[in-house]
Amino acid sequence: MIRNTTKRQKLGWVLFILYLCLLAYFMFFSESFGRTDTSRGYQYNLVPFKEISRYFRYYSTIGPLLFLVNMIGNVAAFMPFGFFLPIISRRSKKWYNTVMLGFGFSLMLETLQLIFMVGSFDVDDMQLNTLGAALGYLAYRFVQWARVSIRRRRLMK
Repeated sequence: MIRNTTKRQKLGWVLFILYLCLLAYFMFFSESFGRTDTSRGYQYNLVPFKEISRYFRYYSTIGPLLFLVNMIGNVAAFMPFGFFLPIISRRSKKWYNTVMLGFGFSLMLETLQLIFMVGSFDVDDMQLNTLGAALGYLAYRFVQWARVSIRRRRLMK
């Protein structure tokens, strides 16, 4: 069955591509995140919750800004992924497809960071990114629910 792309899907694609470009910039090219310094060699964390617990343990030392950038930033960075994917892909209307694609995409980006020695490969980042994709999907579902509710109220008048 051939389906036409709706205006909403087209807008979703444009916004999704812009989001991916911004994400690529911050993950691989941003000087403010130290992405241009490749002299540090390979850096990685393969122990789940190691960095997350470290950020909570040393919160008073690292301060709220670094905490927010790492913890909340990793979640927030993947929320658009989980929000836009169901708009542009019928398969991603199922929550588990969106979450698994979010995990897979995060794994790919973390692996590229390791290969190109920008940032570090961190399983905790993948956990936070996957949580962000799931929260983005929940936001998408909420928006859809609100749209349907508003449409029903208008029809009842």
